[in-house]
Amino acid sequence: MTLEKAKELLKVQAGFGGFYNRNSAKLILAEVSREHGQAAVDRLIVELNLTHAFGFAPGDRFEGLVIKKEKPA
Repeated sequence: MTLEKAKELLKVQAGFGGFYNRNSAKLILAEVSREHGQAAVDRLIVELNLTHAFGFAPGDRFEGLVIKKEKPA
């Protein structure tokens, strides 16, 4: 998936909000992570304000529907 396509899909999910859309966003970010790396995921989270929409934060790692939160140092 291209980053532009991921951004387009994430905008739709964030616009609707809610539990099911949050799960969809997690799956999209998991694919972005596999194909483009964590830095691309972090940029999308910040750019699309997914912290506000779904509670995602830069540094969160997405593996399918599982989010692995970065532990503070």
